[in-house]
Amino acid sequence: MPSAFSSVFITQMRLAKGILKNLDIESSRKYQDILGDLSSKALAGKVRFENVGFENFEAAMALPEDTKRSGAVFLYLHGGAYTAGSLSYAKGFGGVVAERFSAPCLCAAYRLAPEHPFPAALDDAVSAYAYLCERHDPRRLFLIGESAGGGLCFSLILRIIEKGLSLPLPAGVITISPWTDLTLSGASVNGNAQCDPSLSEKALMHSAGLYAGDAGTDNPLVSPLFADLSSFPPCMVFAGGSEILRDDGTRIAEKLTASGSKCELYVEEGLWHAYVLFPVPEAKNALDRIETFVRDLLDGIE
Repeated sequence: MPSAFSSVFITQMRLAKGILKNLDIESSRKYQDILGDLSSKALAGKVRFENVGFENFEAAMALPEDTKRSGAVFLYLHGGAYTAGSLSYAKGFGGVVAERFSAPCLCAAYRLAPEHPFPAALDDAVSAYAYLCERHDPRRLFLIGESAGGGLCFSLILRIIEKGLSLPLPAGVITISPWTDLTLSGASVNGNAQCDPSLSEKALMHSAGLYAGDAGTDNPLVSPLFADLSSFPPCMVFAGGSEILRDDGTRIAEKLTASGSKCELYVEEGLWHAYVLFPVPEAKNALDRIETFVRDLLDGIE
């Protein structure tokens, strides 16, 4: 059951859902930017940002002011249904990751649909990851992303494996409410339609079509749930029990395990999409689990 504090957030989100689900793309982008700016301001004095130049997209490295580093390095891929999320938004949770885990975090504002449909976002994710591989020990690199960014983390691994890229795999992958099935075939899409306080099937379907374009929403690099998931590095998946994308997380975790890949799955009953990004007790518990996951993998480095 949700904590009392989380219940307050659920009530507020239900009140806002009717407005937010009808926002056009530009309004959704502005709304996400506001959220990111608020998070970044809360980190003032704890995290600094250094812009990183890429040809096709903006990015910044979030650096914790705490000099006692964990040894990990993160690539953060943000959510926003592949149609929203600027660098301002990416720096929000990317800064939280840097501060919480005392680690550098590259915040990548990959190109968005409909201006830049698939594979633009994936190409940008590969570029950001290659940049980190050139500068850091890949055994210390971690991917982290929520929603579309979570799905993009899995697609990035697939691109490395399937396309034979000369890039090493990261130490681990951490996904929060990953959007792994853009066909929206999961049972929770209908089963949780009434209790999900934030997501709309109609809005997601629209964004899925804009992003997938001619590739189709069932393309494995668009919807990694439909891919061969063997040979993946250790993964973590978090999902809210009340979100319509719950089964996107549970099904890919089950498939990873069945494919012989290690995957930890955590479903927080009664909670919403990407709850880990909110200042609630359940999010703190999730961040603690992520810290343990990262530390255990780093401890295994010879």
